[in-house]
Amino acid sequence: MGMPCQVNSILKLARGQDFPEPLLLNASHQAIKSGYRIIPLDVPLPLVDEAWLAYADVIIHQLVWQDNTTTLSFTINRLYETPFSVKIEE
Repeated sequence: MGMPCQVNSILKLARGQDFPEPLLLNASHQAIKSGYRIIPLDVPLPLVDEAWLAYADVIIHQLVWQDNTTTLSFTINRLYETPFSVKIEE
């Protein structure tokens, strides 16, 4: 029996929920994602919203799995001058 999990290399958060607003350089935040996620720690990853627009790079410092949720602690490492799409429409 295995453990169901997702492997993510982008942090996708919904605006109005866990998406950090305003975006401030070096600010610390927490987010909760459903399910168990494997996400790289201590390296810059793009922060995107539900429309797949990238706004910043974040560094995840802590990841906790509990009760079928993943709790992330991260800081904003770099702000993009202009948001851009990271998903190509088909």
